Amino acid sequence: MSDTIENIIPNSEDSMKKAIAHLESELVKVRAGKANPNMLDGIVVDYYGNPTPIGQIGNISVLDARTLSIQPWEKNMLQPIEKAIMASNIGITPQNDGMNIRLFLPPLTEERRRELVKRANGEGEQTKVAVRSIRRDSIEQIKKLQKDGLSEDAVKDAEKDMQALTDKYITLIEKHLVQKEKEIMAV
Repeated sequence: MSDTIENIIPNSEDSMKKAIAHLESELVKVRAGKANPNMLDGIVVDYYGNPTPIGQIGNISVLDARTLSIQPWEKNMLQPIEKAIMASNIGITPQNDGMNIRLFLPPLTEERRRELVKRANGEGEQTKVAVRSIRRDSIEQIKKLQKDGLSEDAVKDAEKDMQALTDKYITLIEKHLVQKEKEIMAV
């Protein structure tokens, strides 16, 4: 095989690993009935005119299985944190006691569980599209090498390797989705 084919496949695998890592981080944000500080990742608060992640404005802790507590480092940040949580549409109403903000996670209804499974499956589908896109781009690079004089057998072998790699990562995505669905649907 050519040096460039030996680079294309590992580069593609790295990109696919990044897609899986992104899926994992997104699935953590889909709550499964248990309080998890990662649910608040991606929520930004207006901190003196700068959008700042909520974790950098206060201490986030888990009080029990259904309660999160946010203790801001500055008392005047209680209102902006509360507004940011409301605007984030995570389905939880913050309770402000003047010192902390508590988030009580309501028990999930069957309907809400199904919505969360759909959301998780949507994230999985986006990741599958990303993996297939990586495969398509890599195969295009390999075909360009064929025009530059690479043998047809080497191209076919490389395409087969790319397809096997793609299948491996699609299967991994499916496993993540099945695991998340079990987690969400567990009462």
